[in-house]
Amino acid sequence: MQAVILAAGEGSRLRPLTRSKPKAMLPVANRPIIDYVIEALLENGIRDIVVVVGYRKEDVIRHLNKLDAPIQVAVQERQLGTADALRAAQAEITDDFLVLPGDNYINAESIARIKEERNAVLVAEHPNPSNFGVVVIRNGIVREIIEKPEDAPTFTVSTGIYSFTPDVFSYLQTNEIPDALSAMIASGRRIRAIPADDWQDAVYPWDLLKLNSRMLRGIKPEIAGTVDASVIRRGAVRIGAGTTIGPNTVIYGPVTIGSNCNIGPNTVIMPDTSIGDRVVLEPFTYVADSLIMNDVTIGSHSRIVSAVFGQGCILADHTTTYPSASFIEVGDRVQKEEFGAVLGEGVRAAPFTTFKNCIAGNNVTVGEQKTVVGVIEDGTRVM
Repeated sequence: MQAVILAAGEGSRLRPLTRSKPKAMLPVANRPIIDYVIEALLENGIRDIVVVVGYRKEDVIRHLNKLDAPIQVAVQERQLGTADALRAAQAEITDDFLVLPGDNYINAESIARIKEERNAVLVAEHPNPSNFGVVVIRNGIVREIIEKPEDAPTFTVSTGIYSFTPDVFSYLQTNEIPDALSAMIASGRRIRAIPADDWQDAVYPWDLLKLNSRMLRGIKPEIAGTVDASVIRRGAVRIGAGTTIGPNTVIYGPVTIGSNCNIGPNTVIMPDTSIGDRVVLEPFTYVADSLIMNDVTIGSHSRIVSAVFGQGCILADHTTTYPSASFIEVGDRVQKEEFGAVLGEGVRAAPFTTFKNCIAGNNVTVGEQKTVVGVIEDGTRVM
């Protein structure tokens, strides 16, 4: 069996985080999302893998070349949809194959379930079905797929993971795979619905916090850096090479900390936190339930909760992220969400800044003692 991983899209609903990297390359628990997909395939003995790249393809190819797996690459020159992306891999397909998004988490057991089927879709229950293709099923057979309906008839959604025979390409007449499934159903083909064992997608930036928490469940304790004897560690904690954990720091896992970081002294890191490489947490800082990417500096006496920080943010002392429930405008929809902050790359904040349920774009600058709420566009100066 073969597998095609679709990793050509930007993931526009995850902006600002995807303005500089494709969604499949966003780090979760300090690994790109696509790594978890590849790992699940390899655990099932599927090694004939084609990755379709497009948006910022050089970043994806550079990463794939570092992996210990024989991965082929196909290029989607223009991002015209999932069916168009699949057509880009057609020349490499000679056998039954799986199709998987490169930007979702899927476990090995789910792949084991669907790989035994010919022409099937992996489905899951989701509390917000209108963000996905909703699947109408009768006796285990797909009857209809309704793309992102306002009023969903069921909570069962397509994970975007399929098992196909090579003749599916004759049904790819439009730019989206669900249209091909509808055409197959209309022609009398049976498409089985296979329940996923464990699947998770990040549709919006704050969804990365849930995905990060899920991926941290699987980490194994490992200490490669220097940890002061006074440090208290509980649970699964991973610390990378060259990282220094200062005196009187407390870490409650699951937590992963990358390489060449400088943490503390007197910091507290609570569960479900990922810290990338070359990160500085200055003294008396508290971090919980957060995803911090590479090259971030957080000043002393800061309190960071339920936050996603893009690469290269520099936040002065007494920075606070304040989780609160409020209405956020995402595209043409308004929905109620609760999180502290999502900061794009290169955000700068002066002392005593508070981010409250805020999405700040790349290279935003915030002046001293400001409270920032809602969506702030790239390059904005809040003074």
